[in-house]
Amino acid sequence: MKFCIAATLLLPTSIVVGFAPNAFLPRSAVVVTSSSQLQAKEDEFVVGVLGDLHIDPRKMEDYVTGQEQWNKVMDNAQCDNKAFVSLGDLGESKNCDHNPNNNAELFAGTTLCHELAAEYLNGFNGIPYDVVGGNHDLEGIDEFDTDEGNLEMFLRVHNKDAPNFMRQIAEKTLLVGMTSTVFRDAKYTSHEVTIDQDQIDWFEQVCQDHPSTDGWKIMVFTHAPPNGSGLRVLQENHVVNGCCWLNHSNEAQCRKFIELVREHRCIKAWFSGHFHLGQDYQDSISFPTIRPEDGPYPNRGSCVFVQTAVMRSGSSRDGRQQSRLIRGNKDGFEICTVDHQKDGAIRLDATIKYTDDNHEIGTYAHGDIAGEKELFKVYSPTAGDENNAPDENYVQTEDGEYIMEDPITKDTKAWWRMEDGRVLGLMDAMLIEYDQSTLAPLGLVVGADELIGKRLAIIDSSAGEEYCSIEEDMENVGGMDGADCAEAGKVEQAVVLMDDEAGQVVVVQPNEDGSYWRKIVRNKMIRMKEKRRVQAAKALAQQLNEKGEAPKEVVSTYGPYTSTAGMAQQVVGGSNLKPVEQK
Repeated sequence: MKFCIAATLLLPTSIVVGFAPNAFLPRSAVVVTSSSQLQAKEDEFVVGVLGDLHIDPRKMEDYVTGQEQWNKVMDNAQCDNKAFVSLGDLGESKNCDHNPNNNAELFAGTTLCHELAAEYLNGFNGIPYDVVGGNHDLEGIDEFDTDEGNLEMFLRVHNKDAPNFMRQIAEKTLLVGMTSTVFRDAKYTSHEVTIDQDQIDWFEQVCQDHPSTDGWKIMVFTHAPPNGSGLRVLQENHVVNGCCWLNHSNEAQCRKFIELVREHRCIKAWFSGHFHLGQDYQDSISFPTIRPEDGPYPNRGSCVFVQTAVMRSGSSRDGRQQSRLIRGNKDGFEICTVDHQKDGAIRLDATIKYTDDNHEIGTYAHGDIAGEKELFKVYSPTAGDENNAPDENYVQTEDGEYIMEDPITKDTKAWWRMEDGRVLGLMDAMLIEYDQSTLAPLGLVVGADELIGKRLAIIDSSAGEEYCSIEEDMENVGGMDGADCAEAGKVEQAVVLMDDEAGQVVVVQPNEDGSYWRKIVRNKMIRMKEKRRVQAAKALAQQLNEKGEAPKEVVSTYGPYTSTAGMAQQVVGGSNLKPVEQK
């Protein structure tokens, strides 16, 4: 198998690494081919993939250096089919001294931000670029009142007809991308990457129109990865905040992407950024299949999922500064790292060889590569299959119930399925909910400060005669009309935390949709307005104070109220500064 060459400082420029003939050959079996044998063909292509840029106009040094390195790489690529894809988050989400009239305005999402990003992305020696929007690209909240207005500017500046794109990079090979289009209108965190339904429908149609049986191969680009990708994710950041995966808070849409991957084997690769993690971890790339003896079938269709790092040092969570390089032809493709800390050196990370239109063989070029700063890897359960048992932390409930014998510690690991299919687990002293199908982490249920030292129990709470009334909670409140037993006979469970020393019992109530993970990070627009109200209140109090002193404390009151009561009780003056006592 032969590829057009991209310059490398790790390997002599006279060689290029080809595909290993077997998925699991040792590294010594990698094939080396003379560059003199390579000829540019219509099926050969090279794509540069740029992770979150987060451009700060005051700190352009890393971007200039990175562009110079990339131009050398592409100048030495001996084929005509070249392109760049930017994975979004183009501007820094801070005030960058860019607007003399507003010293609080964020740079990300502004017209100035996208004009600077477009100028930069057009500077790769005339090679065309496509871009997908990330969770910060519509953050021009002081300049634009609506997401629609911000998006229109984004599309215009980057010369895009629509949020999505499709480029045929080589014979029977498509590059396809989708953009996050929601920020102000986000139901929960504004940093969730949300692909609107029109783009999802478009993507599904693209897959239907370009089937693998006709030889089509599709590489997908989105800011965040889909649920089920198997990529490394940070529990303390994106899991806790509920913004790991595409359309994270919408259960049906969140799972739709991996369902399309499983259905359409034309989808061969999916590149994403968002996590600001380097590419030295082996699980920055996940293959669609593994050896049966290594674990259960991951059920990822024919798709290789690929995490992309960042170019600027100030944006990196683990100190790495890297981009991705794809080198491909009709027989498969290579995934490489362009290391911006090593003068743009190219390192082969993985090789994918097509065995037929619906199957491929993946080979890792290396394991984890240690760096100065390593980050905690989130635990994900392993369900098992006909050849493999679930992992050792799986708990089989008995008649739908489970009571821990010992209190929870930092090292406690366990996971289980609730009777309704929901999956919960303990890791690093946090209670986490996982997706029912992919077992990818969805979000935090209970934090370590509330868990450590308590025992956890899963108990039957199904509605029977003894559970059919909550009238003791509803004294002097009418209007239930027998609705208490509407779901009598349905199997229900309660998640309970018991503090034996304090004699306290905490019931972990699910959300109204049946999920457990806490959608606790609220829309950024709402939070910023609330902050401004607090600042205004503080200023007023200081102004009215005879000594001009600022108030000792400014507090806010929030809704909704949480109670088993069906009507508001014990609320004085509309305030819930103190928790409502349960009767």
